[in-house]
Amino acid sequence: MTDLEIARAVKPRSIQAIAQKLGIAPDEVIPYGKLKAKVSLSILARLKAKSLGRYVLVTAINPTPLGEGKTTTSIGLAMGLSRLGHRTAVTLRQPSLGPVFGIKGGGTGGGHAQVMPMEDINLHLTGDAHAVTSAHNLLSAFLDNHVFHGNSCDIDQTQILWPRALGVSDRALREVRLGEAAGSRPSRFVITEASEVMAALALANGPRDLKERLSRILVGLTTSGAPIVAEQLGCVGSMAVLLKDALFPNLVQTLEGTPAFVHTGPFGNIAHGNCSVLSDAIALRCADFVVTEAGFGSDLGAEKFFNIKCRASGFRPDAAVVVATLRALKLQGGGGVAKAGAPLPIGLTGPNPEALSKGFANLEQHIANVKMHGIPVVVAVNAFLGDSPAELDWVSERSMEVGATDAAVSTHWADGGRGAEQLAAAVVKACDQPSRFAHLYELSWPIRKKIETIATSMYGAEGVKFEPEAERQIDMAETLGFGQLPVCMAKTPLSLSHDHVLKGRPTGFTVPIKELRILAGAGFVTAVCSGIQLMPGLPKRPVGERIDLDPVSGEIVGLS
Repeated sequence: MTDLEIARAVKPRSIQAIAQKLGIAPDEVIPYGKLKAKVSLSILARLKAKSLGRYVLVTAINPTPLGEGKTTTSIGLAMGLSRLGHRTAVTLRQPSLGPVFGIKGGGTGGGHAQVMPMEDINLHLTGDAHAVTSAHNLLSAFLDNHVFHGNSCDIDQTQILWPRALGVSDRALREVRLGEAAGSRPSRFVITEASEVMAALALANGPRDLKERLSRILVGLTTSGAPIVAEQLGCVGSMAVLLKDALFPNLVQTLEGTPAFVHTGPFGNIAHGNCSVLSDAIALRCADFVVTEAGFGSDLGAEKFFNIKCRASGFRPDAAVVVATLRALKLQGGGGVAKAGAPLPIGLTGPNPEALSKGFANLEQHIANVKMHGIPVVVAVNAFLGDSPAELDWVSERSMEVGATDAAVSTHWADGGRGAEQLAAAVVKACDQPSRFAHLYELSWPIRKKIETIATSMYGAEGVKFEPEAERQIDMAETLGFGQLPVCMAKTPLSLSHDHVLKGRPTGFTVPIKELRILAGAGFVTAVCSGIQLMPGLPKRPVGERIDLDPVSGEIVGLS
């Protein structure tokens, strides 16, 4: 059965019943049909004094281009914890339309570890992403309109920093010219999930904080080099109005009826890669355990979770799960090449102890990355059909030898929550251990030192090389007073390094930084590695070619 067929075979509970599981009052539920709802932020005032549940991060090793089941593991773990009798919620990002119609497909899990309604979540859900696009481009329009009507703020048109945004992948928009020929200027589009508005929405702790973040967005400089922020253009109130409903977290469910919050969608490789602070804030007050997923590996989403999101939220994780698969470990060990849409080579799917042993060094670095932040690590070995039991056991045993608190083979894709019970039990035990959570760097450090610390500690780099434009932008950021912001790294997810070709646990490489973006509203600066694009392109055969609407039944087909 396909993922869509599996999802359609399940009879879902009403969204009111899912809310009731978490003790969410009827007047705090804003239904969007029968199977999805938004949750009013009034619940935070009601539960202000309530103690928080256990906070569990799910991250991973560097994946194959096909993904290694981090989302399915998050969902499966939440269902496994529920089966063990714990009130549990999972918090996830909303899938992006770019990958849904591009190279990756949907992001609601797979097999018997999915969130539903699958079609709605993968497409429009409750319209949050469209609201972000609209708010972003409203600011773009106000900015250009201000310049057109006299430019009273004296904005330097060669120093306009604010791009436009679009919710689908389109490489033709990476570089554009705006305006009529005589007065045109260069600009670009970013995908909506890389928008600073998306980041601000994800990190805001309420309406007031969201407006403050929107007000601080740096859009350009004056001719004298002074910053121009969104507040000066008079559209922050209108942007907030467009985002009013988008600020409320979305409540859905897993195939087994475990509550799930799906809210905001920043990418893990080019944005901060985590779901909203507000979804976690509500879940932690309603559940005994909250499982949250960070994008890509520990070198990206988890590092940003620890050093950006946790700083914004004030929450501290109790444990982390690092997801590994035999095929990804073998890929990192040189066992073959994986391409999206193509069958995996036998060197990745069949027994290959040499590649597995060599590739294990990648997992070892990811375990170290989490332990560097002072919390216990559990390794989840996500098992695929046909995986060697001996190899699965070897990875589990070896993981504990190199520092993992525990490890468990998980079969949630095939068996749902039942297949994740062993993993769930290991996570419960890990959460009972002392946690000494710490950030990787101090905010007071210079920007270059923060970037170098991330690169050398989390990636294993020898050092960092700043290109001239990045040097200029770093100096400008510190001169303008943004030097004490945390750093969001934008790099490939397919390697611990900046270069997707370097597999395993590479050494001796230098990370090249080509650009520094100031996201003052979101509350961080983004260091962009060479080769990274903020607007993805479509592959030769996009997934969208096989997605269709059945003219007879009216049902969606081909979505996965």
